[in-house]
Amino acid sequence: MPTKNRTDWLDRLADKAFRGLIWLMHRLPWRTRIRTMGWLFANIVGPAAGYSRRAHENLKMIFPDMSAQERKRIVRASLDNVGRTIIENYSPEDQLRDVAVLQPRGPGWPAIEAARRGKRPIIFVSAHFGNWQAARAALNQRGYDIGGLYRPFNNPYANAHYVESIERVGGRAYARSRHGIAAFLRTLRAGGQAAMMLDQYVAQGALLDFLGQPAPTSLSAAEMALKHDALLVPIYGLRLKDGFGFEMRIEAPIPHSDAEAMTQALNDSLAAMIRAAPNQWFWMHRRWKPHRVAARLAREAAGTDATPGSARKG
Repeated sequence: MPTKNRTDWLDRLADKAFRGLIWLMHRLPWRTRIRTMGWLFANIVGPAAGYSRRAHENLKMIFPDMSAQERKRIVRASLDNVGRTIIENYSPEDQLRDVAVLQPRGPGWPAIEAARRGKRPIIFVSAHFGNWQAARAALNQRGYDIGGLYRPFNNPYANAHYVESIERVGGRAYARSRHGIAAFLRTLRAGGQAAMMLDQYVAQGALLDFLGQPAPTSLSAAEMALKHDALLVPIYGLRLKDGFGFEMRIEAPIPHSDAEAMTQALNDSLAAMIRAAPNQWFWMHRRWKPHRVAARLAREAAGTDATPGSARKG
């Protein structure tokens, strides 16, 4: 019991500290707020939390020929984007006002409009690139009702704050839990729309290529699209060079085939976006965990690991 009480106390303290930071940032004008939070992450939070080091390691693995100077520039810009994204997503009223002017671009726009009119379900797939919520919020401003599937935080108080930030730009927040996924599926069966993230490490996921390295990847988006005849659409909120505006990019729907091939196509779509704008992806993520992947491949080679999916190299 003492351990549980201590954990609860620490969770409350961490949540209050973060809410206090958000409150403080909200005392600043909108653009100053965004710029300040970006600076804090790039110069203080990122280095102190080890995010800068991890981002450097990931960039070295994916782009071994990149100069140290270029790598440093991308790491700093990536962390700046993280900070900007956080404060944007915790400023829903300001975010909704800004994204109301976004014009959908890309070959997927006519397809999703036709699907919505025909009550065909749509699964939007995005990633920690630019600001994914900007695109979802912009479509919700145009009459869509796109909720989001999310991985719950260990801290229940911080999780409640995060869920609030998701739902205040429209749509429901679906936890990655039995009840949350059941609600997500009910939305699809009713011909609705929902969104999920692709670029997270999933220990038992299929080993698919991502930026030239095997990355354990969940097949669930493709599997649900096949089961419910849903459009599977990559969507991105690409940050503009001024650091404030966005381009809403809607890619062509992924053709239905098999779950692994469809998920690989999603990985390839994101990889192309990252190669074009590497400063906008969250390089601090533990996306590959190469030591664990190497151990898994060794077990598979020895015939002792029954995990589905083999590594695909692009």
